[in-house]
Amino acid sequence: MRDDATPPALAPGADAGPPSSGLLRGAGVWATLRDAVRGGEHDFTKGSIDRAIVLLAIPMVMEMLMESLFAVVDVFWVSRLGADAVAAVGLTESLLAVVYAVAMGLSVAASATVARRIGEGRPEEAAAMAGQAIVLGLLVSLPISAAGGLLAPRLLAAMGATPSVIATGSSFAAIMLLGNATILMLFVINAAFRGAGDAALSMRVLWLSNALNMALGPCFIFGLGPFPELGVTGAAVATTLGRGTGVALQIALLARGGGRLRIRARDLVPDPRALATLLRLWASGAFQAIIGTASWIGMVRIIAPFGSAALAGYTIGMRVVVFAILPALGLGNAAATMVGQNLGAGRPDRAESAVYRAGVWTTAMLGAVGVVFVAAAGPIVGAFASDPDVLRFGTQALRIIACGFLFYGFGIVFTQAFNGAGDTRTPTLLNFACFWLWEIPLGWALARTFGLGPLGVFIAIAVAFSTLAVAGWLMFRRGAWKLGRV
Repeated sequence: MRDDATPPALAPGADAGPPSSGLLRGAGVWATLRDAVRGGEHDFTKGSIDRAIVLLAIPMVMEMLMESLFAVVDVFWVSRLGADAVAAVGLTESLLAVVYAVAMGLSVAASATVARRIGEGRPEEAAAMAGQAIVLGLLVSLPISAAGGLLAPRLLAAMGATPSVIATGSSFAAIMLLGNATILMLFVINAAFRGAGDAALSMRVLWLSNALNMALGPCFIFGLGPFPELGVTGAAVATTLGRGTGVALQIALLARGGGRLRIRARDLVPDPRALATLLRLWASGAFQAIIGTASWIGMVRIIAPFGSAALAGYTIGMRVVVFAILPALGLGNAAATMVGQNLGAGRPDRAESAVYRAGVWTTAMLGAVGVVFVAAAGPIVGAFASDPDVLRFGTQALRIIACGFLFYGFGIVFTQAFNGAGDTRTPTLLNFACFWLWEIPLGWALARTFGLGPLGVFIAIAVAFSTLAVAGWLMFRRGAWKLGRV
């Protein structure tokens, strides 16, 4: 097996066909789109690579759109309450970085092991691995809930919040941290669905969760109808209720076997061997996510001393950026599932071709969005803020970060491809080098030493993510990810 695999238009042995004909062969475009939304059982280790990516990517992209709406909807309504409320949401999201890191690590472990077992033709073992991931996630959520419920004001203060922000956002932070199990379960169980190839189930769960969040958010924030007026705290209540309902649907689908996975009671009994595999992948995957998400905490700490307007503008700009990047992560997840299942089936070259194909599509999508963001940053941020200073900082953040969107697409896909192969070590090292050793020092230097203020932070983010894409490609083309076992 070559160690310096180059990005071929079609890797040897991968029966993809030309990009357009692969999608049309055996089923028309509309039939493929319909099958993607409806879901069902498909063999992603055979046939057209393009059609396989579409079947996986469409529900995953729509799922990620729903996930990104959680953040955008909350900040849309909360922005009506003032800069302190938006700053409280932004700081709480930074605190939740630990929860998201844990959830992402478990998601990597669940998706990689489930996909590999499905590719090997062992669906019952795939379900067992999903069950063990659920148990692990619930155990991890308990200490986070305790810390959040008891220490929310102190945690906000440690993040640099002003007294007014602490007074406004303590209850919001406490509720979000207390309900962290809903975040963990949504991530982990949906990752198991995706690894099994049941991406449509993940999509439906997020549809339900987000619909409830969008409906309940303004009701609890502003006290519409019979609902109490809770202000920024109401956003936390609505989000937690929406996510909790989604978790209930996930459990129902797993119990009745709505897709390829059917969890039985015995799958929830701790299995030392399965837990050891998950823990190994989770530790590296969580550290990988912690490195990435902790960099956001570092950037917030650099921006916070410049005032609530700068922090609010950064929060709004980043929420819009996340709204664009999360759907791209859906294509990355599709590549991860293709890698895991095809490595399990003994078809590494097909896995490689799928990654490059998904990377091209992701880059094209993000590039188009980046052009829109650069051209229309002012009106986009203006939908969330009317304060001139907040609008100025938010527009600046969105425009500069969007300039790197052409690079981000391949960076996302390469990172997810490594994870799908069970090689969590490589993206962990990449994140450490690009974010901790490069982004944070660069942001500090530009903002403080060179006197650019928040502008320096925005430039550092764009530079770091572009660096990650180039470094990811250099590591991926070596081909070592094809040799690992999960």
